[in-house]
Amino acid sequence: MTSEQISRCMSSNRAINTGPELKLRHALWHLGFRYRMNDKKLPGSPDIVLPKYRTVIFVHGCFWHGHKGCKAYTVPKTNTDFWTEKVARNQQRDQKVWRQLEAKGWAVIIVWECQLKNAVIEETISRVQGEIIFSGEHFRKAQEERQIAREAYRQECRARKERESKLMAEIKQAKDFPGHRD
Repeated sequence: MTSEQISRCMSSNRAINTGPELKLRHALWHLGFRYRMNDKKLPGSPDIVLPKYRTVIFVHGCFWHGHKGCKAYTVPKTNTDFWTEKVARNQQRDQKVWRQLEAKGWAVIIVWECQLKNAVIEETISRVQGEIIFSGEHFRKAQEERQIAREAYRQECRARKERESKLMAEIKQAKDFPGHRD
């Protein structure tokens, strides 16, 4: 291919609503998962966002994100330095985004384009389903623990206020006692 043909081919690649992404979204929908797509409020605009499970999914193209060991990821023979640096930058950005999301309490699932091919798609869907459910259970458990801790704190505050009001009543009563001097 000429460099002009390669450029036209590369520029025609979409960032959203890719074939692998659509396959995964359809499968998740049929399994009963409801999601948002490309939420710009979150770092990296994840491809699929499942707020109920506090989980995000990125569907990565093997070439663009440098899927190690995958036959779809080969460095082009022309302009090798550019492509090597490009993929390395993508990987660095991915790592940064994942850390930001995890710091905000989101579980991050990565699905590679090659994992959504017909031969392994069922296995991949099953894995993703399990990870989503696990993340959701973990999120709900953490939520319950936070709620229990908040309730314990509220009870502690109420008990402290009761002790303070009893003490204040005793002080007032002592001041009202006939033999008391200021």
